[in-house]
Amino acid sequence: MAEGSIATASPGAPPATDEATFFGFTRPQAAAFLALVVIVLASPFVVYPFFLMKLLCFALFACAFNLLIGYVGLLSFGHAAYFGMGAYVSGYAAKAWGVTPEVAILLGAATGALLGIPFGWLAIRRTGIYFAMITLALAQMVYFFCVQAPFTGGEDGIQAIPRGHLFGIFDLSSDFAMYWVVAGVFLGGFLLIHRVVHSPFGQVLKAIRDNEPRAISLGYRTDDYKLMAFVLSAGLAGLAGAVKALAMRIATLTDVLWTMSGEVVLMSLVGGLGTIFGPVAGAAAIVTMQTYLAEFGAWVLVIQGVIFIAAVLAFRRGIVGEIGNLLRVKL
Repeated sequence: MAEGSIATASPGAPPATDEATFFGFTRPQAAAFLALVVIVLASPFVVYPFFLMKLLCFALFACAFNLLIGYVGLLSFGHAAYFGMGAYVSGYAAKAWGVTPEVAILLGAATGALLGIPFGWLAIRRTGIYFAMITLALAQMVYFFCVQAPFTGGEDGIQAIPRGHLFGIFDLSSDFAMYWVVAGVFLGGFLLIHRVVHSPFGQVLKAIRDNEPRAISLGYRTDDYKLMAFVLSAGLAGLAGAVKALAMRIATLTDVLWTMSGEVVLMSLVGGLGTIFGPVAGAAAIVTMQTYLAEFGAWVLVIQGVIFIAAVLAFRRGIVGEIGNLLRVKL
């Protein structure tokens, strides 16, 4: 049996009525992606670029997390470790070593992926809540390492991170110039995740999510597939953290704190698990609330909690999932 034919449909998912077109997109997905590109290109002319950069960084982070929980069925409570370490390594390399921004970003992504290899190898040996608790424990180890490590700056973090010149040519000191780098990285990461999900490898991941014993009976080494997905997700989370450090020009303990892992879970749930565009919508909703409701202080967390409860009770599929179900298309 071909690898691309073993995955079964998710319970409650709308029927697939559109044939795949270019790059694995169905027609509705292609239209949604085109709309996303238009929004990304037009937004910096009407919205503050600094806010947009933060939104896109967290959107990529949420997409990376969704690759693991939405398509493999593994709930990680420790993705802040890869996001934060990617930010720290990228920021330190740019400030202390003076590397160019593209090298700093690649170092951050590589850090996330390398950290994901041993952590994933340990975590995938358990499932369910045990997997989640292992990832949380490992992430807390990374947090306390960052508290003590000299290069992280402790509670002060790494501040005034230079953005430098892209490829030694393009000056990224202005927010407007840096935005296009962030937008390019986000769109590239988004397309990579979409291609992975719709590849034969991605079909095996969905089969493992839906019925792992059956996938094993068909001859697939499911632990290897789960580890590869874990490392890819960690690497993309590190990439998001690296870009965030350069865009925000700071890397702090908040980036590796357990609450950051909770935020990315919230973004994915609000947007819609197992959907390509869901994490982007969820990140946009959460980051917008955090930014424009900041005047309410600690009440922002209460508001987020209420929205989370409402999303779980009223929108079981998330924002994008419910829209797709209403239109009977898969987004």
